[in-house]
Amino acid sequence: MLDAINAVDWGAIPGHPDWYEPARAARGLRALADAANLAEVAEASSLLRDGGIGHGHSAAVFPAAAVATPLLLDIARQGHPAARDAALGLVDEALSSYPHGEYTRVTTSYGTAVPICCTIAHQLRARSALLAELGKRGRALLADAAEHWRFEIRECVADSNDTAAFGALAGCFPSGMHAAELHVGSQIAVLDEVALEYPPVNGSVEACLRVTGWHPADLPPSAVLFPAECGERVH
Repeated sequence: MLDAINAVDWGAIPGHPDWYEPARAARGLRALADAANLAEVAEASSLLRDGGIGHGHSAAVFPAAAVATPLLLDIARQGHPAARDAALGLVDEALSSYPHGEYTRVTTSYGTAVPICCTIAHQLRARSALLAELGKRGRALLADAAEHWRFEIRECVADSNDTAAFGALAGCFPSGMHAAELHVGSQIAVLDEVALEYPPVNGSVEACLRVTGWHPADLPPSAVLFPAECGERVH
């Protein structure tokens, strides 16, 4: 675990120059991984909460939190019981906090400007079995992550003036009409009216969204949709 923490160039991760302290991210994660008692857990958490992956006094989250989340989940799996609880609490804070302007997005394998909260939610879903094993708090994190849905378009069909978009849905698309960000490569557009036409069934991820006022040619395969409200989260 320490090798994974040390392998990250925390100084290369962008963050608000007045608040983000890369050394605190690295030191805090190492300390939390090695913590053997409550005092050590508290000290490590303070490093992470106040300059490492967020700024606790202003309830702000840094891009470093997206990189730290898988490491915190590893600590939750392997570390001291108090470190486990602290790690889950830090992830919970990162998911719910707002980022500073100009530091709201990160590059991932599925997008070059993904909102921090959606990136963290994706990582939580990837470790759903672990979180389910960690009891009530782990399950609560999964429930919160589901609100930050992600939809990958596979095929589109024209339907009058609208488009039926078929693809894979991760998380839970809420009922009703909602705005969504459309990510095509490095380009982002806002779809004002998107609704769930057919939900996934029987454990499948296959779903259909109705996009009002857009044509299939404007919604290419492999394009990804995220909640527009996540892209608007700014501290």
